[in-house]
Amino acid sequence: MCRIARVAQQNDVREVLQYIPQFRGRVFLVLIEAGLLPEPAIAETLLDLAVLEDLGVKLVLGVLGGDLKDLYDWTLECEIMSARVSVPLSDPGAVRETLEILGRGQSAVIDASATGPLDPTVVDFALGVGVAKVIALLEDDVLIDGGPAHAVPASDVADLIEKSEVQGADLLTAAAAACARGVPRVHVLNGRRQGVLVDELFSNEGVGTMVHADSYREIRPLREEDIPELLGMIGRAVRRTKLVARTYEDIQARIGDYRVMTIDGNVVGSVALHGYEAEACAEVACLHVKQAHEGRGYGIELVRHAEELARDRGIPRVFALTNRAADFFQHKLGYSPATVDDLPLARRRQFEASGRDSLVFSHVLSTSGSPS
Repeated sequence: MCRIARVAQQNDVREVLQYIPQFRGRVFLVLIEAGLLPEPAIAETLLDLAVLEDLGVKLVLGVLGGDLKDLYDWTLECEIMSARVSVPLSDPGAVRETLEILGRGQSAVIDASATGPLDPTVVDFALGVGVAKVIALLEDDVLIDGGPAHAVPASDVADLIEKSEVQGADLLTAAAAACARGVPRVHVLNGRRQGVLVDELFSNEGVGTMVHADSYREIRPLREEDIPELLGMIGRAVRRTKLVARTYEDIQARIGDYRVMTIDGNVVGSVALHGYEAEACAEVACLHVKQAHEGRGYGIELVRHAEELARDRGIPRVFALTNRAADFFQHKLGYSPATVDDLPLARRRQFEASGRDSLVFSHVLSTSGSPS
């Protein structure tokens, strides 16, 4: 577990631990260009696979090149409970034998050298064994405008290739096709990088290019079971007086006002829209993004979502109170400075009683959905 512990030291520990129950019992097909990658990177990958096996992940290791026997022997050296599939991945009997190996609690090692990393034959096999992820550890990356793109919807790939500079466009297209056929996630990683597997899997943002079939990042209504997570997430900002203190009961009483941003099912940000219908306005409140996810535009996305909620309710103006994010609201979101007198009466009384030194900003919403 030492490798995951090192990742946890660099990130939010909860960000690492939240994946363990999600991964347990799932089938991961890991494809590796063993003949082309440096031995230290392969060795660390196998050690990381041993950890995943300990966590309850069902592993299928597809060897794209190199000596299959050597790699199988390495899995035993790393104490992976592996068994070799007697036929290559393209054989009609490969799925049945692989499922038998997984069913008895072992990891399967299979010859995939006759196929490309994401050929239709590989996808057929992946669907047959019920994978949650296909992970390709390759000599060459998929890069979009010079860097990896961690969360690419499969439906956006064709447009992305047309509008961007893409290295590995054929592989990216094949990943999208795999997702379209039913593979939930395809990760394409630089297999030369030591530790890339854990760095990719145990962080929300990852380090490689991932194509996904489902909703990877979304903003959704807060659920009651999310409230402890929300309170824990905003606690640091509350202590530093950046956010108003809230209790479980406060949030529960107005739960319909709250929205959370999730990445891979994990809450990373929040916003609330508190309406004052009698005065035809609403407050954008409880805006917070986890520290590990700052600088990616998520705060803007959350505010714009709250504004859209206001439009849907026929509310023409929103306001925000902040004592730390004045520049954010004014220059990035186009809000205008306002005064306490511009607040609804109930909110003004609450603000005056709090003794906070927040600044007030106001924004008139356009009817088109774009910032006014």
